[in-house]
Amino acid sequence: MSRKRATATSNAVKERHFSTTERRRLLLPHNNKPWLVKNLFYLFLLSLLTTVAVVKFFTFVQQPSYNTKAMSSSGSKILVYGGRGALGSAIIKHFKAKNYWVGSIDLANNEEADANILVAPESTWVEQEKAVLEDVAKVLDGQPLDAVVCVAGGWAGGNAAHADFVKNSELMWKQSVWSSVLASAIAAKHLKEGGLLTLTGAKPALEGTPGMIGYGMAKAAVHQLCKSLASEDGGLPKDSSVVTILPVTLDTPMNRKWMPKADHSTWTPLEYVSELMEKWANKEDRPASGSLVQLLTEAGITKLVLA
Repeated sequence: MSRKRATATSNAVKERHFSTTERRRLLLPHNNKPWLVKNLFYLFLLSLLTTVAVVKFFTFVQQPSYNTKAMSSSGSKILVYGGRGALGSAIIKHFKAKNYWVGSIDLANNEEADANILVAPESTWVEQEKAVLEDVAKVLDGQPLDAVVCVAGGWAGGNAAHADFVKNSELMWKQSVWSSVLASAIAAKHLKEGGLLTLTGAKPALEGTPGMIGYGMAKAAVHQLCKSLASEDGGLPKDSSVVTILPVTLDTPMNRKWMPKADHSTWTPLEYVSELMEKWANKEDRPASGSLVQLLTEAGITKLVLA
């Protein structure tokens, strides 16, 4: 009797063991599914982080001369040469607020711009031309510009007896003439018909500038460039316009820093120039092509006077 009970008990144990094994085998796929999904997620995350790290590494190594956000195939587009300076930054901010696509060309990036093309200052004029035109073509990808706004430049004083006369003259030529010519080359290739090219001259350069000969000479060259581009065979697209602004003093942070006691009511606000660029880009009160437009500010009011 005890032997039969023992056998029955043993069989029962075996049956219970068999049932437990069967249950584990049947439930195994269901119990493992969350584990598998969880690990797949971590594997995917690891793969994504690795990919990002590799892309950033090669981006750092290659150091491209331009960067860009996605460009819409529709809408108005402008390019600002000198987009990191005080006036260029104000213009980019203004046009971005009006929902324009805006590109910047300068020695450093403007974070508000949709695209940044960097110029290597140690390069020759021809080398800059090649690099800038290649990068502009890549960024635009066949889409035309409504306007090219060149506000690059700088200031340096000195007459012929100054120790840095030649050095300063070379610097002024690079900052004003090189940039204006390159902006003109961009406009010739990428400006739409009826588009706008604006350059930046200076009212004092309409006459002699003995205290800043290099500056006056470079700005006078920009004035002449404007007249040549506006001629019938100037090379710009059909029905497009080139206009040069001739400010006296712009109300910039640096000018206020170096001339704190000056009469600031005679300085032209950057916002005024930005609004003017927008109007001209939209063909509102746009002067005739080839115009040299003086910006004369008195008592905080700016008037436009043709030179």
